[in-house]
Amino acid sequence: MGFTRAQLESYRDDVIEDLIGPDCRMLIVGINPGLWTAATGAHFARPGNRFYPALHCAGIVDRIIDASDGFTDADRATLIDAGIGITNLVPRATARADDLTTAELRAGALVLTETVSRVRPALVAFAGITAYRTAFQRPKATTGRQPDDDIAGCPVWVMPNPSGLNAHDTVDSLAAAYRDAATAAGLIVGDTVAAAVPPPREPVKKVRRR
Repeated sequence: MGFTRAQLESYRDDVIEDLIGPDCRMLIVGINPGLWTAATGAHFARPGNRFYPALHCAGIVDRIIDASDGFTDADRATLIDAGIGITNLVPRATARADDLTTAELRAGALVLTETVSRVRPALVAFAGITAYRTAFQRPKATTGRQPDDDIAGCPVWVMPNPSGLNAHDTVDSLAAAYRDAATAAGLIVGDTVAAAVPPPREPVKKVRRR
């Protein structure tokens, strides 16, 4: 069973914690939490998001994580053990990324710089070009390695947004972009790209805990 629109709206402006382990090598930066992510407490949790299938297809993790009903301890361990960390440019949850203001994105860039200085990953990877352009005032930036930019001395990579609203990319094209970034960060688990990508299961409704 999923969430009703009213239930999801009740999570607007909520904040979820970063997922960053002690050996984070590739810090993935989302734009901000969606309402489904806020409701479950798991990053990129909305059904239809291609983030976890693309991570698996790229060979970065050895199984597909289904976060639509929240993370399990095994899910967190899979990401952390692979050297993946996840944070957001803006911490507050909204229904859509375009609900954010330019001022919020630019303020988020300053906070992210502090996070990168503390974590010291091998690479910072943004999951979305538009937010990166706005937050860091790089209007002509394209996806891939940002040769003229770094954050706190860490290389910057920009990848396509895995949201289902991004019709320009498929799991395969996302996986290719993610694999390039992961290779630069030294994270690839093997040389074989995974093939099967099953659809996400229908989540069980969560009871909100305050």
